[in-house]
Amino acid sequence: MTTKLALNGVSKQFAVRGSTERFTAVDNITLDVKTGEFLVLVGPSGSGKSTLLDLLGGLSKPTAGEILLDGKPITGPGLDRGIVFQQYALLPWRTARANIQFGLEAKGIPRKQRRALADEYLELVGLTGFGDRYPHELSGGMKQRVAIARSLAFDPEVLLMDEPFAALDAQTRESLQDELLRIWRTTGKTVLFITHGIDEAVYLGQRVAVLTSRPGRVKKLIDIEFDRSAADVRSSEAFRDYRHLIWTELQDEVARAQRIELNAPSSEGTPAHV
Repeated sequence: MTTKLALNGVSKQFAVRGSTERFTAVDNITLDVKTGEFLVLVGPSGSGKSTLLDLLGGLSKPTAGEILLDGKPITGPGLDRGIVFQQYALLPWRTARANIQFGLEAKGIPRKQRRALADEYLELVGLTGFGDRYPHELSGGMKQRVAIARSLAFDPEVLLMDEPFAALDAQTRESLQDELLRIWRTTGKTVLFITHGIDEAVYLGQRVAVLTSRPGRVKKLIDIEFDRSAADVRSSEAFRDYRHLIWTELQDEVARAQRIELNAPSSEGTPAHV
């Protein structure tokens, strides 16, 4: 399997206002994501998960190291990457269909073809018949389905997902996890999914990268291999074993993150969410 996305010695530092010190969010991360792989990053709060997504999305640049997509450096945002955030980020004045067409317009795809593609992706995410609804007419889960469809419709090379189900209730979250796996198998997209939920990481990931507390580093890469077709897979022995393995790697990092948070002096220049 070829490498789709490569992070080579990636670090990111931020200036601290009123100080000569630098705040290190992620440090020396080296990681390969294979073509068609579903890779999950899991770590404690403040481990740099969202900073990494900003770097992968081209929204900021690494202080050191490089990020390659198909062997070429990422130098800024691009339609070769689709991003799904925790917040739905839908345009409220556009219908579900028109939101999905947004990226297609940027690619210069003709109007008739845009509509056909939007309807195709509405069907893919289970929203046939809802194309003319506005965001305020949709539930949280439906909004996130539209956001996923929008990111897939312009056919990106990689789908980047930053805790996209965190704001949803437990039942909706589990339902959308199933939907996401179905969509991933249907499209064959490369997915990098960021979460702080261990159960979510085990359920979705082919591999799970466990991050350390601040600054974020890759502590361990874990291959996840079990039968996801079982009726109650989350109660299976294999699922529990993987969950325990990841928690064993994470628990010291979570405790350390809490100590850092308690003991860290207030700093206005430090990013609020890394």
